[in-house]
Amino acid sequence: MFNNSSKLLFIFMLIFSTFICISSNSWLGAWIGLEMNLLSFIPLMNNNKNLMSNEASLKYFLTQALASIILLFMICMNFINWNYFSMMFYSNIYLLLINSCLLLKIGAAPFHFWFPSIMDSMNWINNMILMTWQKINPFICISYCFNNKFIEVISLLSILIGSLGGLNSTSLRKIMAFSSISHIGWLLMAFISSEMNFWFYFMFYTLISVSLNLSFNYLKLFNVNQMLTNSISSINKMAIFITLLSMGGLPPFLGFIPKWIVLESLIKENLLLISLLMVMMTLMTLYFYLRMAFSSIILNNFQMYWKISQMKLINNFFIWNYFSMMFFPMMFFLFMT
Repeated sequence: MFNNSSKLLFIFMLIFSTFICISSNSWLGAWIGLEMNLLSFIPLMNNNKNLMSNEASLKYFLTQALASIILLFMICMNFINWNYFSMMFYSNIYLLLINSCLLLKIGAAPFHFWFPSIMDSMNWINNMILMTWQKINPFICISYCFNNKFIEVISLLSILIGSLGGLNSTSLRKIMAFSSISHIGWLLMAFISSEMNFWFYFMFYTLISVSLNLSFNYLKLFNVNQMLTNSISSINKMAIFITLLSMGGLPPFLGFIPKWIVLESLIKENLLLISLLMVMMTLMTLYFYLRMAFSSIILNNFQMYWKISQMKLINNFFIWNYFSMMFFPMMFFLFMT
């Protein structure tokens, strides 16, 4: 990807569209940023060697275009008659429609049906961009028209569907897709507490997602049964599964810190039942992460000892994953006490 000058241009436009969306002072400017983001990501998805990626780019375009049409229709209604439609624009039904089309863009439940199939058809680098950077623009627009009750329902649905969807999946890309849907629910609930909590959670989520996607891309892993072979060294397996458990939010790993902060903020706002449901549904994501870990490391691993000679410079990336997922939380707990 990065050796192609045209794709570098599209990556620059992808980043530039986010700055447009952040700095816009009108809905029309935010919509322009969303469209630039869409049109710059589709060429990155296309791959002449993989017809599935071309099909995925068409699905992505149609889904995003549908959401953009609804959003543009609502914006145009706001500009037709300022006195009448501006009052209706911020009423409940209009906020629900705007939030729905923005939630469709990020793949939150129940608007998630396009997300796993598209991720299952792309490579890991494009999945990494779709899971992280492509969520920034819609989340910024959602912060302009936030409906608390609607977002709470969507958040719980996203966490539930993201947890249940990964139980019966054998594709690593689909598991990552449903995990991303679950994290969308947590990100939306972080917005309810404060915007600072949202960006804190998103920063940690991006770090863990990038580490996991780059690890899968380096090892060329696409299915769970590929984890059961001995072609992957034990230190690499350990680094991957520590990152997976960190993404699931298991203490004392890195992914537990933002979940802890979000839960603490929700409890302070007396949202006890919602906090309990979020924790219970997130435990299901840890179940299929642990299922992969036990089957590949313990049950089907015939290697009797770790070979120190395998820890060469090429494994420094995995050692850094292991170090970051363990050392940073310990330092955080040390300073908090």
